[in-house]
Amino acid sequence: MNIKAQGMHFVDKLGRERIFHGVNLKCKHDGSNLDWLDDEFFRHGAALGQRMLRLGIPWALFEPQPGEYNEELLQKINGIFDLAHQHGWMIFLDMHQDIWSAFDDKTGGGAPEWACLTDGYTPRVPKFAWAFGYYTDKARWRCFDHFWRNTEVHGRGLQDHFAALWQMLAKRYCDHPALFGWNLFNEPFPGTSGGKIFRKLVAKVIRLGLCSPAVKRIKTLKRLRNPDKHGYWLDVLTPEVVRKVVLTRGATKIMQKFDEEHYAPFIAKMTAAIREVTDKGMIIFDQCYYCNIGVPCQPPLPADETQIVFDPHGYDFMVDTPAYKHANNARTGFMFEQMRESQLRFGIPVICGEWGGGGEGEDFLPHIGYVMDLFDSWNWSNCYFAYGEGLFNNAIARYLSRPYPWAVNGTIDNFNVDMDSQTFTLNYTPNDGDSPTEIFLPNGYDSVEAGDCEVSYADNMLSVTTKASQIIVKYK
Repeated sequence: MNIKAQGMHFVDKLGRERIFHGVNLKCKHDGSNLDWLDDEFFRHGAALGQRMLRLGIPWALFEPQPGEYNEELLQKINGIFDLAHQHGWMIFLDMHQDIWSAFDDKTGGGAPEWACLTDGYTPRVPKFAWAFGYYTDKARWRCFDHFWRNTEVHGRGLQDHFAALWQMLAKRYCDHPALFGWNLFNEPFPGTSGGKIFRKLVAKVIRLGLCSPAVKRIKTLKRLRNPDKHGYWLDVLTPEVVRKVVLTRGATKIMQKFDEEHYAPFIAKMTAAIREVTDKGMIIFDQCYYCNIGVPCQPPLPADETQIVFDPHGYDFMVDTPAYKHANNARTGFMFEQMRESQLRFGIPVICGEWGGGGEGEDFLPHIGYVMDLFDSWNWSNCYFAYGEGLFNNAIARYLSRPYPWAVNGTIDNFNVDMDSQTFTLNYTPNDGDSPTEIFLPNGYDSVEAGDCEVSYADNMLSVTTKASQIIVKYK
């Protein structure tokens, strides 16, 4: 891999700052949708500017029995890595989980049955949306608790099984040219203490709902009475209200305690296991589940690891419901601003591994554009969640396929895409060398302003060699 982390940037072997756009694919329980990752997927995605794949695969599929790895699956992943490299993509492996495990109802996913220690509680089928399994299900809480305590199962701690799996994957894929990194654990949940956080957040919402002048109670009741307005009732949760909720002291203290006492040691343990095998590949860590709505993420990071990347996720509250087409820009913006503050504390690069979430209808598309504008303003890389058959042919692809600086011969100060005037503007501090700056443009260009420059265009990529610190492109 020729990409390195340098401060809050990614740089290539030529010293150029890099930005990555891509998509997620979350593997189904039986792995059948991995067949979607064929030559056409990588070819079509690359033409749309998508060159990064966050490949989410559950622990259960990798290791159905303790210490027994799924060779058929690994062979399939071998082929996916090869196809990715042929089409100029990179991959980071995501050890994906949702509400710990699939159990019998297949609502969630993640851990194999042998790693589910429920202490006698029976997992519930979540009501309303799958994520409700996090909020009140003691069986799932206990599974997480045992994982964070590294409880022994089949002669080995649960985290030790997990670390051994990461070592096996690191040995297998560390030398592949398509490798980007190792995404340690999707959206960690604190377990029983996560239930306490939920209760504190709900209590704060109730108090604000009864007492705060910021909550427009009459307006909310009117919307609840009008079926045409039901999708907008959560607009009562303005950024001001959400800030008061997610930064409530009780919730943030519990989250900080978990980050320091359980999550930070986990990150260090998995990092050490991988680095024992290879120094290749980025160490990529997600924020905890509640941090997705703006609760601060603050685990101390391994002091001796320089190639580490922050992977925040963010969706509006209405995600996974029919009302998500009414996603609120201001509220989502507040959540991502909290994640930006976390990045500044860490001082490391970001690749936003999950965002979007598939709202329906034309009304949802401006939300996609709003979030991408935010990412551009912070020079963030990102992977849209998630790829499904037909994504690259639907209206969302029009918003995902937009100009961005693929490789900049220097350090980016800022860049902007004005989709109304079809103008791309890049300001940067140039390197001393003559390496080209490459800009993804899906449909070509009309003009380039970059001082004395050499320009070429091929395979949807504009190449500009210049000493100027600004490049302005009128694109088609």
